[in-house]
Amino acid sequence: MRKKLLAILGSPHDNGATAAMLDCAVKAAASQGWEITTISLYKKKISFCQGCRACIKTGQCVLQDDIREIAALIKTCDRVVLSAPTYWANVPAVVKNLFDRLLGTAMEETAAFPRPRLSKNQDYLLLTACNTPFPFSQLCGQSSGALRAMNEFFKTSGMKRLGSVTFSNTKGRAELPHGITRKIEKLLQK
Repeated sequence: MRKKLLAILGSPHDNGATAAMLDCAVKAAASQGWEITTISLYKKKISFCQGCRACIKTGQCVLQDDIREIAALIKTCDRVVLSAPTYWANVPAVVKNLFDRLLGTAMEETAAFPRPRLSKNQDYLLLTACNTPFPFSQLCGQSSGALRAMNEFFKTSGMKRLGSVTFSNTKGRAELPHGITRKIEKLLQK
């Protein structure tokens, strides 16, 4: 049985740097025989979280939209690759909304600490693009802020981190430098 990879694009641009990073990851995974499902969050209908927290008990959101499809894909995949741009040292609103809506999918509350609902046998790779030039993208917390937000969701869910790749100084650049391509390919070989 082929391993399943869920590739998530958290950018409104299908032809930008973030999409190029995800495309690189998808091609690398396909060459290794992964079964791949790709979704673009900006093309999905995902309502805002209502804060009812019913999903904590049931593991499923009460709202009827595309989050149910995404939750099912996350629960059944072996690996997630999330590619999201850096907006104001964080993820775009659509990615944050995804995390909010997947609360019950990712964790359950206990008296002490949240308990992960996903598996340590699942892993994730985080990709981000940032207009700020390196090293300022890291030193000023731009890309590191976005990666921290993405990592927090997956870590709390119980999944293992493969790593992350940041493409800095992307303004007007959609073509990936060889070093970025190589990093993505190397991480996917794990």
